[in-house]
Amino acid sequence: MRIAISSQEQNDQAAKSVRSFLEGHGIDSYLLGNKSVTKDTDCVIVTGGDKGVRHYFHKILDSEIPVLGINESESSGFLAQIDLKEFSSFVNRLKTGDFTVEKITRIGIKIDGKNVYPALNDIAIFSSKSAMLMEHVLRVNGEEIWHDSSDGLIISTPIGSSAYSMSAGGPVIFQDSKVFGIVSVNSLDVTRRPLIVSEDSLVEIDNISSRLRCEVILDGKDRFKVEKIVSCTKYPQPANLIRMKKDSTAVSALTKKVKLAEDLLNMPPSSKLLLKTLQYEGSLSQKELSEKTLLPDRTVRLALSHLLEKGYVKKRVSLRDTRQRIYEIPK
Repeated sequence: MRIAISSQEQNDQAAKSVRSFLEGHGIDSYLLGNKSVTKDTDCVIVTGGDKGVRHYFHKILDSEIPVLGINESESSGFLAQIDLKEFSSFVNRLKTGDFTVEKITRIGIKIDGKNVYPALNDIAIFSSKSAMLMEHVLRVNGEEIWHDSSDGLIISTPIGSSAYSMSAGGPVIFQDSKVFGIVSVNSLDVTRRPLIVSEDSLVEIDNISSRLRCEVILDGKDRFKVEKIVSCTKYPQPANLIRMKKDSTAVSALTKKVKLAEDLLNMPPSSKLLLKTLQYEGSLSQKELSEKTLLPDRTVRLALSHLLEKGYVKKRVSLRDTRQRIYEIPK
């Protein structure tokens, strides 16, 4: 058996620990770095939790080699179920093939006729400046569904339905559903409701316009300018994820997120922003949260205290720097 190890960081201690575990069980492994996955590779282990798995599949478009996501904390995500501390107990199962492979649908995207990488969670289309209305026409399989003015639009996979889409009022979709969710964010039409469409649909957002330029945001990460139209379809190659835990793990995580959605209504705006940032970025330090949210240090500190007290966020010691505290959403 040969396993590749993928990490976003050059000197990743988690990747080194994984390789040490594998070598201790007589499994050949190599650090992927900027190299391509070799054909004799049986699977890929990705560190960095859900964020690391998304990053990997943004670069790897058509590989069928299954991926096992590893968290560095005592939590499990939707994409990365295994914690680094418990990884050694799963190595023999990995070696004997005692696991299942789940095929996760990705959204294939064209922006003004040009392909970009597929999204695992969602795509969002917004004006480049907040609180600026965006007009658009939504078509599904060539049929016009609405002509709308709103803050923006979100199209999500089942995996992504419990992230940004849920915060905007969209439905939570169970992972085995073969559908996409569509949410118009803060529409001027008070009767506008989220839509569920088959994953085999062609979804087009056309005649996109705003007072400022509009942007397409993929998985809450990269932004692309859009002039007129965005087309979305099911990407031909799914993301193949190795599952070693029962589906109940994902259902439990989903249940917690539904409860969190109810509590969000009474949460201060700064706390909501921090949660949203941790949701997309993964584990971050207080300094990193200040940099990414542009909130004052004192506001971040107070918001974190609120979130820690309520149990929405937990704190741990960084594996890379024991003097530093890392904050993350319990899964």
